[in-house]
Amino acid sequence: MNTIRLNGSRMLDRETTHAYLKRKLNLPDYYGNNLDALWDCLSTDFTPKKIVISEPDAIMEKLGPYGEALLQVFKEVAEDNSFFVVEIEKKEATKKTEF
Repeated sequence: MNTIRLNGSRMLDRETTHAYLKRKLNLPDYYGNNLDALWDCLSTDFTPKKIVISEPDAIMEKLGPYGEALLQVFKEVAEDNSFFVVEIEKKEATKKTEF
């Protein structure tokens, strides 16, 4: 299983976030740079992956409700696509949430 680490502090605004996700997740050229496109790409990717999201508080701070929706997309994809595992790292090293 391939592990991909996403750093929440790199997600400064919507445009930067989608460029970062496209690069880190190796999304196709036709990726639409929005949450619906992210859902479409991830929910139909059947390559086993573990996505580790560090600094989720930075996502919420920089992106507000959009950041919350972004994290929800990852959670829902993990629930819907058995090839995906999503882990959200909390500030304390011992606290992790896995979907």
